[in-house]
Amino acid sequence: MQIRGDHAELAVGGRLDVRSAADARTVLHSAVDSGDGDLVLDLAGLDSWDATGLGVIMGAHRRAGRCGRRLVLRDVPPQMQRLLVATRLHRILAIEGGLTVSEAQILTKP
Repeated sequence: MQIRGDHAELAVGGRLDVRSAADARTVLHSAVDSGDGDLVLDLAGLDSWDATGLGVIMGAHRRAGRCGRRLVLRDVPPQMQRLLVATRLHRILAIEGGLTVSEAQILTKP
């Protein structure tokens, strides 16, 4: 996993999973704490995330809210969009430009 950027925008690449969660959490919390306004996470380079990685994102979202900021996801890959919809987290997280995957698509899959 790689995270590049500053306190306003971060690009996340690779895998966000149990092995990278601690490092990702540290970087995200530092970015949240050191800035103001929206913190944009560009996920275009993210290959995959697991439940732990999703937990890191949710933790950063909660921390941002406590700091008066908003965590915004940008360029969420389709397979991760499906996970957000399936878990209904797309209703909680701010997603720039919305999703291309709908709840109906998830619910009607065989």
